[in-house]
Amino acid sequence: MSRTTSTPAYGVTPPGYRLPAATTLGTVRLQVADLARSLDYYEGVLGMRVLDRAGGVARLGAAGGGTPLIELRERPGATPVPRRGRLGLYHFAILLPDRPALGRFLQHLSEAGERAGMSDHFVSEAIYLTDPDGLGIEVYADRPRSAWRQENGQLVMTTVALDTADLLRAAGDERWAGMPPGTTVGHIHLYVDDLERAAAFYHVGLGLDKTVWSYPGALFLSAGGYHHHLGTNTWAAGAAPSGPNDARLLEWELLVPTAEDAAAALANLERGGSRVERDADGGVARDPWGTALRVRSGRG
Repeated sequence: MSRTTSTPAYGVTPPGYRLPAATTLGTVRLQVADLARSLDYYEGVLGMRVLDRAGGVARLGAAGGGTPLIELRERPGATPVPRRGRLGLYHFAILLPDRPALGRFLQHLSEAGERAGMSDHFVSEAIYLTDPDGLGIEVYADRPRSAWRQENGQLVMTTVALDTADLLRAAGDERWAGMPPGTTVGHIHLYVDDLERAAAFYHVGLGLDKTVWSYPGALFLSAGGYHHHLGTNTWAAGAAPSGPNDARLLEWELLVPTAEDAAAALANLERGGSRVERDADGGVARDPWGTALRVRSGRG
């Protein structure tokens, strides 16, 4: 069984299997009510480009790359996300390669008249949006890891007002021209109803490190010392889980270096009682709230 033995300067490593430090996120698959409407938003507002489209499915990515970041699957009449949310997706997060790109995106939103939430999390600066189905989106840029701080074994993360004037200055004279090369899916954030159950699945089972656990009602986890590849929170406790007829997160991907790494993570989830559906490159497991996670090799 593959296992990294080094301990980061902050966080809690899982008691058994631990995901490789090179773990990243892959494609986020979403169910939407109207594909044409969603494409107008994902292309026109977010600045993604369509990589391919067939029937009711479209895959989108950034400029200059063939890797799909988002896959939209149409289910006509899918029920939009209610204001209080559903157990499942809180938001998916698109990571821009640098701060000037985030500044250009902010300027673009302002010129387009799009409303957005904005926060400074100390480790990153973030802009929050919702798509036409009410699915949450974060677009963000990281601060250098050398600027991150830890206190009492945890990474310091905050939620304070974003300095928009300074961010816009960082954009310089260049205009927004869509999601730039180097854009990735940075993290997923999920609504759950029990953080201990979330930790049992994602920390003990999957093998993510805990990075922040004192944030009110939330638990953040990652591989390789990142601030978080996954956030979980109980801010929609009491809400129903997403169902088959809802606009929702269908599946998110966790990419590990090799097929052997994928097999080890999935086997550890099985030992914890999770059901796994395997394929040639890895497999799929569902968390206690039915959210599908695909673990596969990032090769090819």
